Amino acid sequence: MENAKENGGRKLSSNVVVVVFAYPKHGHMSPMLQFAKRLASKGLRVTFLTTSSVNQSLQINLLPSYQIDLQFISDVRTEPILSLKDEHESFDAVVSRSFGDFLDGALRTNINSDYDSTPPRYFVVFDSIMPWAMDVAAERGMDSAPFFTESCAVNHILNQVYEGSLCLSSVPPAAGVSIPSLPVLAVEDLPFFSYEREVVVNFMVRQFSSFKKAKWIFVNTFDQLEMKVVNWMAKRWPIKTVGPTIPSAYLEGELENDKSYGLKHLKMEDNGKILEWLDTKENGSVIYISFGSLVVLPHEQVDELANCLKSITTTTTNLSFLWVLRESEIEKLPNNFIQSTSHKGLVVNWCCQLQVLSHNAIGCFVTHCGWNSTIEALSLGVPMVAVPQWIDQTTNAKFVADVWEVGVRVKIGSDKGIATKEELEASIQRVFGGDHGKNEIKINSTNLMKLAKEAMKEGGSSYKNIEEFVDSII
Repeated sequence: MENAKENGGRKLSSNVVVVVFAYPKHGHMSPMLQFAKRLASKGLRVTFLTTSSVNQSLQINLLPSYQIDLQFISDVRTEPILSLKDEHESFDAVVSRSFGDFLDGALRTNINSDYDSTPPRYFVVFDSIMPWAMDVAAERGMDSAPFFTESCAVNHILNQVYEGSLCLSSVPPAAGVSIPSLPVLAVEDLPFFSYEREVVVNFMVRQFSSFKKAKWIFVNTFDQLEMKVVNWMAKRWPIKTVGPTIPSAYLEGELENDKSYGLKHLKMEDNGKILEWLDTKENGSVIYISFGSLVVLPHEQVDELANCLKSITTTTTNLSFLWVLRESEIEKLPNNFIQSTSHKGLVVNWCCQLQVLSHNAIGCFVTHCGWNSTIEALSLGVPMVAVPQWIDQTTNAKFVADVWEVGVRVKIGSDKGIATKEELEASIQRVFGGDHGKNEIKINSTNLMKLAKEAMKEGGSSYKNIEEFVDSII
């Protein structure tokens, strides 16, 4: 690369700094941290930026070898927050000012003596959920690009809402929705907003204001996974797939010692004990259940899941379960559930999901189908039992079950929107069904895992997109 100096055995661009600016939520930070690592591995100077509130629950712990500068800006708000709308507006106002101050400071600061004396050029990669970051950067003469943490299919649907060609609240229950490049979608396949609908819809669709102004649009997916919709969108906007954005050790292994995202929960349990427990189980015999860091399951849903697990591990003797349930949710379990199932199951408050999903003992993943969880399971070849809750999860579940055919979507069996014990058990049995080597769901999962790894290898679609971006800004 031109204008580069050797630093720690790696060539670093001397006149380009990429600021990767992430929304301060775990599900947004993880993929953007991985993208930052990829850029740094290509020789770019990278600053990873998020807000200070993250430090209340998470610790960012990046290996020094990544040579990524970690920075925080203030999101402290003094005015009272009375509603979700207030929260969004207050965050935007405070953080946009903090972001502008940060960029002004970066422009005033002389370049580090380890590099050439020429002042650096800045390029901002911002979380698409903060579209105002593009204007803040442009006011300072900086180019920028949004990073979308949802799938291309979900982005395509929400952009239809943004453009006014689809109204999520007026789709007849019995009607199918036809959107170019996507399968016909039922109402239950569309993004679902369970509370303060108008506020959340506006929050989600505003990110597409950047489509018309961006020269680059990064998406955490890979071409072979969403070929039709990627091709359709790429003809209209500069869409570039850069995923799966999970640690390299679980894909092609080209980034040295890249075994975790670099995010650590402050109340983290010892994952070693969980892996030791999994080591005692047969290959493909453990049902792994996790609904992510934000979903709060109704008491009735926890009860149905518990009864399902107790039943299925009793009737199918070789099966066990590992259930991640936040400490605040444990009280929803039936009386004596943990004690009575201790010989067949393990309930924990947290686990390193990548280490668990990659373990040979895992046979299926009961998931809410958040995009990070979905793409981790796809990348590791783990069949899924989809129990989606809201926003993009319903659409992801549609693709898991009916497009990629790597899992089963549980039918909702009550007016309360609860997946019943019977439906959960039938779905899990279906995933485990079939003779060894003839289980189509497992075969499809394995094939997509191979494609995910190929996308990130040298010459793969995501690899080439990242290379093209790096070359263009240097």
